[in-house]
Amino acid sequence: MEIELKLLLAPQDAPQLRAHPLLAQYAQGAPQLLQMHDIYVDTPDLQLCRHQAGLRVRQVDGRWVQTLKAGGSVSGGLHGRHEWEGDVPGPQPDLAALDSAIGRKQPIRALLRQDAVRDALQPVFTTRIERTVWQLRTPQGDQIECVLDQGVIESGADGAARSVAVSEIELELKQGQAASLFDVALALLQDVPLQLGHMSKAERGYRLCAPQPLRAVKALPLALDDGMTVQQAFIDICGNCLEQVSGNQDGVAGGEDVESVHQMRVGLRRLRSALGMFQSLLALPEVLKSELGWLGGALGEARDWDVLAGSTLAHLDGEAQANAAALAQAAHAQARLKHVHAAEAVTSLRCTACMLGLQRWLLARAWRDSCSTRQLRRLDAHVFPFARAMLRKDQRRLVKRGKRLLHASPLQRHQVRIAAKKMRYATEFFASLFSARAVQPYVARLSTLQDELGRLNDVQVADRLLQQLPEVQADQSAQDGLRLHAAFVRDYLAARAQAQGKDERMHKAWRRFKATRLPA
Repeated sequence: MEIELKLLLAPQDAPQLRAHPLLAQYAQGAPQLLQMHDIYVDTPDLQLCRHQAGLRVRQVDGRWVQTLKAGGSVSGGLHGRHEWEGDVPGPQPDLAALDSAIGRKQPIRALLRQDAVRDALQPVFTTRIERTVWQLRTPQGDQIECVLDQGVIESGADGAARSVAVSEIELELKQGQAASLFDVALALLQDVPLQLGHMSKAERGYRLCAPQPLRAVKALPLALDDGMTVQQAFIDICGNCLEQVSGNQDGVAGGEDVESVHQMRVGLRRLRSALGMFQSLLALPEVLKSELGWLGGALGEARDWDVLAGSTLAHLDGEAQANAAALAQAAHAQARLKHVHAAEAVTSLRCTACMLGLQRWLLARAWRDSCSTRQLRRLDAHVFPFARAMLRKDQRRLVKRGKRLLHASPLQRHQVRIAAKKMRYATEFFASLFSARAVQPYVARLSTLQDELGRLNDVQVADRLLQQLPEVQADQSAQDGLRLHAAFVRDYLAARAQAQGKDERMHKAWRRFKATRLPA
């Protein structure tokens, strides 16, 4: 399994990297300079890409080398993929050699054995890269290959040729602890502006030859094993959350995608919920906790304005709808501004440092240094009893908060909603440890309850934002007009929220949830 950390840098910052004192301090000899030409092959309908694989033949220093990468994951910039490599006589892949090298249980082996796939393989894009390689050895003895790649990815014939520039660093672990990759990256970040890279050259090349919009990434199913320790389950849960966060970062960086903002924010909320769930056994350093709060806040502001402009105001009717038209236009403008701020946040050095620091903390198991003997014993115990106890605890908290839901104040309903959200996250984290027949109806009814409580929370958020909206307008007459419209809509929403607070739908959702057996 190849383990590497990918970082992006502007071409003009490459000299700063080359001159960085860390490279001179850790390098085992002079850097190696290579000129590389890669040919990526696939079927016309991109079957390898569809199976999350990439096959290339590389010419370097007079040799031809084929490499197949498949499977794996990306979390917080850390790439882990299966890799098979070997020499070939020329620019054509040697599928027989790959077949011998790939393990029998790997799905990609069966795909490459299909005649329709083997016969259809053809070049789909190429790369031309100048590569500088430093072999590093850290004071702890970890061996890391540091690679600076600069060049271009090209696709298409002359008349329809497309290209995209490459300027990136790859830190690949050759021997030692993966946490050392993050130590090196954080040291480089002190002097060189860097961002985490979430796409490989193969992924960027495929987007070039078959353009497609970035899609928001929802949380992937999480498979825990009841033989796992509590600590390993925690690491897997956090890794799952970080995959959702990093999978949406490019979409947020584009500055416009509403769903990417939403899903990245959900990923951060799931992560913070997981950290809270395990806080009796381990504690995230305060500086990282603060930085996660900052990043979540930047995404939350954009999300709140998106909901106001695209949902709350859009679904009004009657006289409220007429008043909402001008408000919606101003709210959309404010949402666009907050998207710009969110894009700036996720592409900032501050965000890079936060994600690198968090991943380093997870990989180094840094919490164990400050754990008591009892905490260490619990961390090393099997996860199932811990999961069952957590679900029971969260269930008790939710039921207690929901007892007076019929007569609850907005603040009390908000507390019920937060408890329901944490309950849902916990249930989904541990779902694979319990019967699907028990988990699915429980999560479904919990989701329905969340939706009903969420409608009321949206009204509270809308009231706050509608008070702010006139004040952000530069023109005094615009302020006065929006203030009148906002006052009308706020009154309308407050009356509707009061009616919804006594709505039978919400209380039916609560009764149905309470009647559903906890999957523990």
